Order: sequence, then structure tokens, then C-alpha cells
Amino acid sequence: MTAIVAPVGTIARRRARTAAWSVLAAALLVLLTGVALGTGRVSISTWDALRALIGQGQPGNVLVVQQFRAPRVVSALIAGAGLAMAGSMLQRLFRNPLAAPDTIGITGGASFGAVLMLAIGASQQLIPLAALGGGLLAALLLGGFAWRSRMAVTRLVLVGLAVQQGLAAAVNLMIVRFPAELAASAMQWTTGSLYGRNWTEVRIGGTAIVLTTVAVLLCQRRVAILDLGDDSAGGLGLNPARDRMWLLLLTITLASLAAALTGPVAFVALAVPHLVRLLAGPPTLGTLGLTALTGALLLLGADLLVLHVIPVHGLPVGAVTATLGAPWLLVLMIRQGRLPQRNS
Repeated sequence: MTAIVAPVGTIARRRARTAAWSVLAAALLVLLTGVALGTGRVSISTWDALRALIGQGQPGNVLVVQQFRAPRVVSALIAGAGLAMAGSMLQRLFRNPLAAPDTIGITGGASFGAVLMLAIGASQQLIPLAALGGGLLAALLLGGFAWRSRMAVTRLVLVGLAVQQGLAAAVNLMIVRFPAELAASAMQWTTGSLYGRNWTEVRIGGTAIVLTTVAVLLCQRRVAILDLGDDSAGGLGLNPARDRMWLLLLTITLASLAAALTGPVAFVALAVPHLVRLLAGPPTLGTLGLTALTGALLLLGADLLVLHVIPVHGLPVGAVTATLGAPWLLVLMIRQGRLPQRNS
């Protein structure tokens, strides 16, 4: 991979475009957050809902917003941003546009860990930790296969898909043997759902996601150097294999934490980086921030559709994102399959 230096004017235009899209995405996110907090059986205006979120306004509005609606909304914002950023990082590190937590087995590992805890009757407080451990287990499996076969990084997605399907089969086997009363709880960890989130989960999971996100942002200079190619990165003082492994571990941790908060919500991590690249250009620190905003916007919007538009009670948000993302994945696979023919 060789670096192509863009003219100064082009870089300035890209930065301006990224800033404009980021401002627009942030404004839409605030608006959509107010709508989500104010919509329900007790209707509250968008402005009053936002005021109630920070403890201002009528006590009844504050109670409804802070205790019943805000945990779900905040979970969508944090997890959506985390998944989208993880997807963007994985696509850069794997150098493959199909790389994402739900195509390399990370979300499948999170599902496996959570459902395993349900199957053995462990405490509910251990389930998010088990989901995190399952995601890391999937990463170890992927790394083990890659090390033994010495497969190129760009082809690891194929191994990841096999890991994802194997873990999904194990999850389905456990669910089939579940008592009926546990089946509903297990379904959250097969499709992804924001139902039943509480402030304890949001504080613990959200804090971990924010800290990991900060670490990812601090590593962007190394990622940019790795984008130049291993030879160039080595010449600039990096150890490409070691640094890529460290960055992958950090990214996988971010994806696993997000999946531990919401379950394996599909296609947010896959689709959002491509959408941002289409709008704002090649990945930079600025576009990574725009990716986080767009991921939060997408997941919160999908949850609003589930709650107030689609007339199916109990539909998990992951079903909506999968429905929207499946055609996108098909288009990407077709384009990826044609690329070698174009280069030949």
C-alpha cells in the first residue's frame, strides 16, 4: 500500500466538509435524543425532555425521562458510537472493507459468553462481563487460526466469518435447550436489544467504552502511519506487527464492550464507516469523530422505529439494523468481488 499525498487545497476542503457534516450530525443527534426522550405514553416536548434529562423542569417529566427513558437512549448513543468506531478501525487495520465486529466473530463471541452465563444460571451482573470475555475469546480464536496458517491480514475476514457462524450455532444450541422463561432473555443476545437497560449497566459499560474510545483516539497517529504500509511504517520507527496487534486488541475490546451493553446489534459497525467515507472522504481523526456521531444517530433512529413506528411488539433493534444492513453487505461483497477484475 503506497501513500498518495493530497494537495493542500484538497485536504482543506475535506476538513471543511468533515466539520460541516459533523456539526449537522451533532445537531440531528441532539434533536433525535430529545424526540426519543419525549415520545411515549407520556408525551413530553423535545425541549422539555432535554431539560428533564439534566434535572430541570416539572418533577414528573424528570422522573419519566431520567428513570425510564434515558438509560435506553444513552445506551443507544454510547453503543452506536462504539460499534461504528470499532468498525472503522477494523476496516483500516485489516485493510478490508468487509471487516466489522459482526463479520469477524466479535459480536458472536459476545453472544456466546452472555448466553452461556444464562444457561448456567449465573448472576445478571456477570452477563456483560461474560459478553466482553466472549468477544475477546473470539479474537483469540481468530488470532490462533491466523498464526497457524500465516494468513494475510486482508484475508482474515473469511476466517472471522467461520468463527462467527460457529459461535452462532453454539448459541442456538444452548437456546434450544433453555427453559421457556429464559428464552426471551437469551434472544437479546442473539439479535441485539436496548430493552431493560438501567443506569448501573450504562455507568459501568459507558465508562469502559468512553475510556477505550479515548485510547483509540490517542492512537490515531500510529494508525495513520500504518495506513502508509508496513515498509513505510517500519521506516518511520514503528513495529508494524506489534502495533497492529495492540491496536486490534484495543479495537476488539471497544467492540466487545459495546456488544456487552446492547447485544450483537448487526451492521452498524459495517455500514457506518462506508457511509462516512462516502460523505467526508478517507479516514482521518475528524472522520472518526463523524463516524461515532453517525453510529449513535443510526442506532438511536433504529430504536425509535422499533418503539414507535413498526407495529411489532418486542421487536429487537438488531432486527431493524440487520434488515437495513443486509442489502448494504450484499452491495459491498459484489463490489469487493469485482475489484480484482478491474485491476487485472
